[in-house]
Parts: sequence; structure tokens; C-alpha cells
Amino acid sequence: MGLAWQQGPLAATAVGHFLTEQPMPERLLFAEPLRRRMRVRLGGEWIADSEDVILLHEPGRYPVAYFPLADVAEGVLATETRATKHKDLGATAWFSVNGVAHAAWQFSELPAHAAVLRDRVAFAWRAMDAFYEEDERIVGHAADMYHRVDIRKTSRHLVVKDGDRVVADTRRPLALYESGFAPRWYVPREDIDLDALTPVEGQTFCPYKGLASYYDIGSHKRAAWGYPEAWPEVEAVSGWISFEPDHVDVWLDGRKLALEPGQAVVPHGIDRGLDADELALKGN
Repeated sequence: MGLAWQQGPLAATAVGHFLTEQPMPERLLFAEPLRRRMRVRLGGEWIADSEDVILLHEPGRYPVAYFPLADVAEGVLATETRATKHKDLGATAWFSVNGVAHAAWQFSELPAHAAVLRDRVAFAWRAMDAFYEEDERIVGHAADMYHRVDIRKTSRHLVVKDGDRVVADTRRPLALYESGFAPRWYVPREDIDLDALTPVEGQTFCPYKGLASYYDIGSHKRAAWGYPEAWPEVEAVSGWISFEPDHVDVWLDGRKLALEPGQAVVPHGIDRGLDADELALKGN
């Protein structure tokens, strides 16, 4: 999922490998200019506003945005006695932000090779009210510029079964290709036996697709899911259903699919103060 998450090239479970004779270090960190205006809001105030954000990609973590201290509003940071140590970047000083504890941090003793992060501060995502790129709210985490979602129409034959029961049978699925994942196949509701699907409580959130709802199939828990109102970037799958091949039998052109290594997803929580209605209107 992007550069350093899931099976990306800098992740511990990368699906590919670098073609080099030299042994690769166990951990590679990558920092780059975001080249987008980013703002942070807390308590009804803009506390940071910058066009000079550095995005840090760290193995197994979502990207983190680092703001120049000069672009942080005066008086919002208060130094805490708390101090930690990052395994690669050294001593870390912590700040409260307008009275919110442990809400920001700065690397205070950076090695020379990481000087690009000097005099910069990052804000804890869940501690802030909201992050924005220009006037559009960004939810979940800082956008990974290497994360991509492509959706393709296909006439391949997809069949889903629960034992002998045919749950879905279609020759018009949509193939969803997402960075760091094997393809996911989505089926229109018209080609599904909807009586086989039992809606369950609880939703998860994807920063790139929106809010997902889940379904049990027989005794198989959360064996299917879909995005009832997928975001505009992926609206082609809005209302369609996908099936977990390790929960029910999913056949593609006569080949039984299996859940590939690294496919398990760590679900996002909804951002603090962000309910489902706000999520649907995130750009407002």
C-alpha cells in the first residue's frame, strides 16, 4: 500500500526486490518534498500552514508529514518532559499542542544524513481535528503519492460459492488494482444472490476508497465487503461487492483464487470527530 506500507518496495514484506549486488539494509527510510500545500486545524484554528512539507516514508508505517517550525503558528507548541528515541533518527522531543498532550514531536539529534528533517515538527494525526491539502480534507493519514488505484472492466468469468450454493456468477466483474495488493474483484449486485449476504455491524475506512460495509455468508464472518458510496476517484465500484477468497470459494475463469501473502489489511479507524456523514463530504 504505497511506498513503505503493505508490500511496497520499502516495506518488510515487499513483493519485489532491488536488482543490486550490494546487500540491502533491513530498513530504508525515504524522505521527499510533498510539493503540496498542507494545513493542520485544531480547536477552530489553523495551527500549521506550509508549502514546504517533507513526507517521511518508514517501513511498515503510513507516511508522516513534517512541517517547518517557521510555518507553525506561534505559541501552539509547548515542550513536554517526555522524550523518546527513534531507532533510526535518534532522540525525539515531544510537545503538547494548544493543551493537547503528546500531540507533536521533533527529532532533536538527527544524524547528518537525515538533516532534511531538522527544525521540523510532525503532528499526531488522531490528536488534530483535521489535515487539509489546500481546502480539501485529507483523512486517514498523509496521502502516499505512490499509492494508486486502477479499475478495469473485464469479461472474465467470476463465480463465488458457499459450499454448493452459488453466491455470485458474473462475466462483467471489475478488477481493482491497488498498490501493494493483488487484484480484487468486484461484482455488480444484479449478479449476486443477495439473500446469501447478511449485513453486519461495523465499518472500516480506507483513505483511498471510503467507508466499507461487510457481510457474512452462511457461517463465514465478513466474507464480503463493498463501498456503498465509494469516493469519486473509485466510484466505479460504488455499491459493488467483493469476496474474500479465504472465506468462501472464489473462482476466476475456472481457477480457484487464494488470499495472497501480505493481503491482510490493517483497518483504519475513523479520524477523531469525523462521522460517516462528514466522511462522505470530506472535500467540503
